[in-house]
Amino acid sequence: MNLTTQIGWLALLSIIAMTVTWLIQRRTRNAGYVDVSWSAMMAFAAVFYGIAGSGAGLPRLLVVMLGGIWGLRLSLHLLSRVLNEAEDGRYRALREHWNDHQGRMFGMFMLQAGFVVVFSLPFLAVASNPAGAFTGWTALGLIVWSLALAGESLADHQLARFRSRPESATHPCRQGLWRYSRHPNYFFEWLHWFGYLPLAIGSSNWWLALLGPVLMLVSLRWVSGIPFTEAQALRTRGENYRVYQREVNRFFPWWPREHTQARASD
Repeated sequence: MNLTTQIGWLALLSIIAMTVTWLIQRRTRNAGYVDVSWSAMMAFAAVFYGIAGSGAGLPRLLVVMLGGIWGLRLSLHLLSRVLNEAEDGRYRALREHWNDHQGRMFGMFMLQAGFVVVFSLPFLAVASNPAGAFTGWTALGLIVWSLALAGESLADHQLARFRSRPESATHPCRQGLWRYSRHPNYFFEWLHWFGYLPLAIGSSNWWLALLGPVLMLVSLRWVSGIPFTEAQALRTRGENYRVYQREVNRFFPWWPREHTQARASD
């Protein structure tokens, strides 16, 4: 199966999956399922490319394991939130802004299907790597992936623990990693994509692995991640969150500033 055929099949399956997810959203009135479906489809993409890829056995096995574990963990984490909490405020705001227009909601879900195809291209790069020996590049990729997954998992756990407390309704989380970054989960999510770049060294398609960290940084930092999350935080936490913005870096972890008049950086 050539690369174009692999991408085409993944695109078709992603459209089907997101259409089903949109129907679930119509029934439950909870658009948060789109995030669950996206991360689950990313795990599927890793497994799919690992099986259908033309590369050596080791890189194909690694993309199945690493991409599959990452996507499955994220999907289960998000599913737990969707099942136990009301619709995320970001999606409630969109629903109200669009007057619950299901055509626009469907368009958003189809956009996520497209994102599955684009963001999974680093998996394709690794799965097409003909270099089957365990090298220093392999070790580097595993180290980066492991550190990033551990950091993202820890950040998610710390936030979930804080969200169970009454003060979370009016105050931002400042526990653990959230003391050093306003979005440590996003930071480690971004860092995770660097793990596939060393694993793709040796493939003629290695440059596709660059798309992971580049596109994820743009998405999280300027498009759908931080801007929507912080807009919702300001609506619900007001001045408490503004103080947090002045004291703690937006994305890259760093020591917090003690004076609230300090300018937010990064």
